[in-house]
Amino acid sequence: MDADALREFLGRSPFFAGLWDTGIEWVAQTLVERKYPAAARVFQEGDPGCSMYVVKSGRLIARQGQRCRLMIFGPGDFFGEMTLIEMQPRPFSVLVDEDAVLYELTNMDLYKLYQQDVKAYVLILQNLNRELSRRLRRAGDRIALHETPAQP
Repeated sequence: MDADALREFLGRSPFFAGLWDTGIEWVAQTLVERKYPAAARVFQEGDPGCSMYVVKSGRLIARQGQRCRLMIFGPGDFFGEMTLIEMQPRPFSVLVDEDAVLYELTNMDLYKLYQQDVKAYVLILQNLNRELSRRLRRAGDRIALHETPAQP
């Protein structure tokens, strides 16, 4: 993907939405492209984490334990973002279902952005919080949908 196409792609991601030219340029230059074949594991539940990923292409599945499928990720989606704000082990595994190309952003990259452009850093954190809130709301809705009524 050329530089212009990458900037346009990133600008459509909710994680980088609203970044102005210098911010999106910094992100495009900082991200590291990673390629994974089908059946590969991006990370394992319980691994230490220090980066998040944006899906350029492919299909990935987030699993908790052996049987619980949590989410499916495709182009434009991102995952692993919780490790950018908390220093906890990965809460789930991510497996590659179809060959995938990902862009990786580390917590050190984000810290460098904070040092260079605090406004872009704050905007990314706001986007991160907004997306985490959406995911929490969807999870709550799914739980409520499957909840059985209380017995008298």
